[in-house]
Amino acid sequence: MDLKGEYRLPAPRETVWAALNDPDVLKSCIPGCESLEMTGENMMAATVTMKIGPVKAKFSGEVRLENINAPESYSIVGEGKGGIAGFAKGGADVRLEEDGAETILTYDVNAQVGGKIAQLGGRMIDSTAKKLAGQFFDCFVEKVSGPQATAEGETVTV
Repeated sequence: MDLKGEYRLPAPRETVWAALNDPDVLKSCIPGCESLEMTGENMMAATVTMKIGPVKAKFSGEVRLENINAPESYSIVGEGKGGIAGFAKGGADVRLEEDGAETILTYDVNAQVGGKIAQLGGRMIDSTAKKLAGQFFDCFVEKVSGPQATAEGETVTV
C-alpha cells in the first residue's frame, strides 16, 4: 500500500516540526493509540488498537526517525505486530515547506501488511488507511493551530 498526502497547516514550520516530534501530541492524534513513548534517541515504542473491517487488533511496535533534517524533513520507519491479526511495517518520508505564515506538509508512505489483515483486501485496507490519515491530520491541525483552524489537503492512494 502506498499513500501520499499534502496538507497546508496554518502554523509556522518550527511549530509544526516541534509537534511532529512531541510524543504527547502524536499519541493524542494517532487513532487508537494507547501508548507512545521515547525509548532512546529518535526511537519510540507504541501500542495501537485499531479495527479494519471485521478485524480488531492491538499492535505493539517500534518507530525510528531517520534522515533528520530539522526543521525540514525526516523519515519514519516502523513495524508493529498484532498477534493473530498480522503485522504492519513500512515507512514515511515527511517534508515541511514554509509558505508565508503557513506550512505545507507532504508525506509519502509505503506500508506492508500480512496475516489476517492482508486477507481483507486492498480496497478495505486503503480506505481505512485514508480515513485514519484524515483523522490524524484533523487532530494534528487542532493541536498545532487551535480548535478553530482547518487544514487544506488530502491523502491519496498511489
